[in-house]
Amino acid sequence: MTASGAGPTLVLVVAVAVLVGCGVILLLERSLTRILLGVIMLGNGVNLLILLGGRSGGAPIVGTGPVERMSDPLPQAMVLTSIVITFGFTAFLLAVAYRSWYLSGDDEVPDDLEDRQIIGRAERNEVGAVDRGGEGPNGDPEQVDPEPARRRLRRGDDS
Repeated sequence: MTASGAGPTLVLVVAVAVLVGCGVILLLERSLTRILLGVIMLGNGVNLLILLGGRSGGAPIVGTGPVERMSDPLPQAMVLTSIVITFGFTAFLLAVAYRSWYLSGDDEVPDDLEDRQIIGRAERNEVGAVDRGGEGPNGDPEQVDPEPARRRLRRGDDS
């Protein structure tokens, strides 16, 4: 923030952009370690962005000063919540990366068989939705919503 509390400085805005940009680039990698670092950088960038949206000032405690000079407590509470969520997600990704390294010797995310089939279909311009059951679009119970069950208006009415 600037000294007058008017808004964020250019350095902080560039820091947000760099953190978020590097975090997104790392999220697109195939290594779980890089994905983990991307989540951490993206979380820190978003936390800084949320803090920049608030008003700077004194401690937001009632009775310590005028209300106009207090900082906004909502972005601070949101960042604290975001830190806890990011920590939990980071711990989960760290456990997944460790388990992957323990089982296979590396943390590379392999392609699925379905991924390779989808890439092959896209290269051949094939349609992905094939009716393998042969029952048609209206006869497939998984694709068609069933009619709603009729309500019984009276106790003895079976219709």
